[in-house]
Amino acid sequence: MPKLAEVKFAPDCQSLPEGFWSAVEVWLKKPHVVNKRLCGATETESRDVDAEDLGTLLDAGDADLLRDVSLFLCGGDSASHQEHRSWSSSVRTFIPKVNSYGGKRQKEVVLKDSNRHLVTFLPFEEDAAAGKASFKKGNIYQLRLCGHGSEQWTLELHTLTSDGWFADGVAYPKLRWLSSELLPKLARWAAECRAGEFRSTLSLLPVEKYSLTYQQLKDKYKSMVQVWPEVTDPEKFVFEDVAIATYLLVLWAEERAVKSLTAPQSFVDLGCGNGLLVHILTNEGHPGKGIDVRRRKIWDMYGPQTLLEEKAITPSESFLFPGTDWLIGNHSDELTPWIPVIAARSSYSCRFFVLPCCFFDFYAKYQRRQCKKSQYKEYIDFIAEVSRVCGFDTEEDCLRIPSTKRVCLVGTSRSYEQSEEPELEQRRARYIQSRRASAGPAAQRSGVRKNGDCCHGSPERDGTSGSALENGFQPRSAVETVRNCAALPRDFVDRVVLKVATALLGMSEGTSAGGWNKGGSLSVREVAALLEQETLQLLKKECGGLQTLLKNNHQVFKVEAGTVYIRDWRDKAESQRRPTVPGALKTRLCWFHGHHPQGCPLQEHNCTFAHGEDDLRPSTRPLKKLKSF
Repeated sequence: MPKLAEVKFAPDCQSLPEGFWSAVEVWLKKPHVVNKRLCGATETESRDVDAEDLGTLLDAGDADLLRDVSLFLCGGDSASHQEHRSWSSSVRTFIPKVNSYGGKRQKEVVLKDSNRHLVTFLPFEEDAAAGKASFKKGNIYQLRLCGHGSEQWTLELHTLTSDGWFADGVAYPKLRWLSSELLPKLARWAAECRAGEFRSTLSLLPVEKYSLTYQQLKDKYKSMVQVWPEVTDPEKFVFEDVAIATYLLVLWAEERAVKSLTAPQSFVDLGCGNGLLVHILTNEGHPGKGIDVRRRKIWDMYGPQTLLEEKAITPSESFLFPGTDWLIGNHSDELTPWIPVIAARSSYSCRFFVLPCCFFDFYAKYQRRQCKKSQYKEYIDFIAEVSRVCGFDTEEDCLRIPSTKRVCLVGTSRSYEQSEEPELEQRRARYIQSRRASAGPAAQRSGVRKNGDCCHGSPERDGTSGSALENGFQPRSAVETVRNCAALPRDFVDRVVLKVATALLGMSEGTSAGGWNKGGSLSVREVAALLEQETLQLLKKECGGLQTLLKNNHQVFKVEAGTVYIRDWRDKAESQRRPTVPGALKTRLCWFHGHHPQGCPLQEHNCTFAHGEDDLRPSTRPLKKLKSF
């Protein structure tokens, strides 16, 4: 019964032994967090078993095996082996991302000994067609928390035997992986022992059904990555929308089964952005449409069957959907708190799904009121409160998407009778009005953002739209506003660049061994102190401000960890970052050739920028529309 590895906890660790069991629960319920080849797992309810039950479980005609396993379950303590012992038993079924096992299911019996802080895993393979189950005797392993009563706790990994281990990298990982990956993560989770703010991922769905559907949709729509015409990251947006579509399709399939429905649910996606979610749901048989204030280039690629409308959405009588089953708010920004309201007012049977991202109240940006929660958790709780006030039975879940904002809220049914609708409508109106009053002057400023829409690349609201029926709500502007310093006047940018570069070059300690002055370094804060107040005010209106302008001028500056340097193109890392291509057109002048006291450190044929007007070639890119001050 060899010990493969151990991790020692800090002497002052206060989370044990409770943290050990918390970490074990994560490994049992969410193995995909560590093993990326799994999609998840299901686990049966625990029941108590004794030595007699263990013999039946193992179907052990092999008395030696039964003796060895019984001794292993007691942590190798032969004295305890003689005592009557019991364990908490459950069966875990693995759900691989890609099923390579055919009709066989990979399972394991999990036996917990809470008194000795032991968890033993007995893997077996179940062939449903043949009605047989075979234990992987060489793959039995155990997690032990040792050190109770001593100064230092230790987490240990043991196996039943020293040979015969079978590994396929999916349900049966390699021993080296268990030692180097799983054990350190379990130790870290045990030491932290922090309760999660949100529910487990996919807690409202059957994980196996989700995994199968996701793989099918991913294979079906992955070609969208190759033809993505937007400036946003295609892989992130395509696979995120595939995952959200998978969630909704499985959720709706479960709803049809529970309610004995036959027709696919209809939907409206409010603030649909690129429209890919609408396209997938429509292609999978659900009638619906998407509405957004601004048309996207990709809309033309979907075809006439995908219904997308370009119009500003306001929470008014004009935007109620009495014939729609579900309203969707996928990163819907200023519409997010209104989604439950619009769904409640549309019809008694209308449900909603909302995935909040940017923090908005009804009339302004959301203002934090608690410091004991994260801002994200507080905002999720606010939207859940809105949903409950609107009369929904509200459930929370976590999606499996490549985003830090992945908590969704689902309003599936009502908490009141339909005859009480007039009273509920008055309650909604009072609540909305109270939020506006508590927001104070901020509600009158329409919650203008500095940084624009971080979700769909949509514009900042400019405050020019007329008031909606809800008196104070303003939809986004249909005109996209560029605020990444790229549209600032060229002479303004050149003045800032020259001033900062001159200051850096004036620091003599930057002279290199070759005699070329590469300047010193300044923090972004110190650079800001060099500039006039008027210049700083203009930069504050841009996303990222001064730091964005410096990073945009990467030919001159290198910004790392908040510190600004002159970029030295002689460094090997820099030459690899922008290699010289023979015959390439030089469409921009070399700043160092024209402004550095010693010129460019590179020879003309080695520099990717033009050394003088004669070396310059016209760019084929369209000109940006510049701002005027």
